[in-house]
Amino acid sequence: MRQLEVSIDVSDAVGLGVAARISATVILPEPAMLPARPVICIAMPSSSYARGYYTCDLPGAGSGAQSAFHAERGWIFVALDWLGCDGSSGIDPEDLGYSMLTAAAHAAQAEIVLRLANGVLAPDYPPVNGACVVGIGQSLGGALLIAQQARHGSFDGIGVLGFSAVHSHPATPPGGAPVVVAWYPRDARLSECREPLNAAALAAVQGAPAQAAWEAVAWGFHYDDVPVEVVEQDLAHYEGIARGGDPDAPSPPWYARRTPQRAARSTLTPGVVASEAAAITVPVLCAMGVRDLVPDPRGEARAYASARSVDLFVCPRMGHVHNMAGTRALLWERIHLFGEWCGSVKTAGSLR
Repeated sequence: MRQLEVSIDVSDAVGLGVAARISATVILPEPAMLPARPVICIAMPSSSYARGYYTCDLPGAGSGAQSAFHAERGWIFVALDWLGCDGSSGIDPEDLGYSMLTAAAHAAQAEIVLRLANGVLAPDYPPVNGACVVGIGQSLGGALLIAQQARHGSFDGIGVLGFSAVHSHPATPPGGAPVVVAWYPRDARLSECREPLNAAALAAVQGAPAQAAWEAVAWGFHYDDVPVEVVEQDLAHYEGIARGGDPDAPSPPWYARRTPQRAARSTLTPGVVASEAAAITVPVLCAMGVRDLVPDPRGEARAYASARSVDLFVCPRMGHVHNMAGTRALLWERIHLFGEWCGSVKTAGSLR
């Protein structure tokens, strides 16, 4: 395998008036491993993670990097950062709504696929033409993936991971008090929505122990076999991101230093991408852990009203942070099978 680090200029696509670039890691299988029908997998992380979520062997109960898993089986794997996640660009997170983030991701993806087709991405690597392009996205990355497909038609199939197109909501342990989270209108700046849409529901639970809420998050994000020190490190990162993050602070390469707050704050609002989900026609994989942000897994298919193929996979012994789970490779195998199916559909031309 070869690993390339690339930086794509997306300034024209986003029109912010400042230089805008997206970083990506491209994992290439050896040319002899490329199948007759190549698959290019474009992977987008959650708001609090960077592309290292897919390319690093994350701590946890399992082992291995997802990018290597797929590349060893012949896929070209492209892990994209979301715009501004490193905190060094000077882009205001309040400028990064769904339209901006999806336009940037689509432009970066299109440039990488074009370079692969022209044989100029890597020295001595053959042109990759006629590929099946599959997108996968975790949590907010899944929401953005849905919006990008509806608006730009970027993919031949999408895998929505740990996100509900109906209503994402934190899981709670048996007997635990339900978690109440703020609902914000999509793409509204914070100055435009000082009060959440469900302010009354939030006021009703004011004074509830914060520790109980964090324990519920820990239970839903990580299964019982994930070491406690890994869980604590992960929750500490979320807490730091919620306070605004520090782009100069040392951090593992799988964590983002900034969150696209304008987009992220509405992730748990019911139906945040409902209209885009209903418009998607390509095959869809809805995959999640047995503890995740998807309250009704079997209800997800109804969100994709125009898709002729909707698959569901609930991975055992897995929380919301899939790539730290002991069963991570089982999820990756399911995604790989889905990608091969998308290639067959594209070749047949029967589901458009």
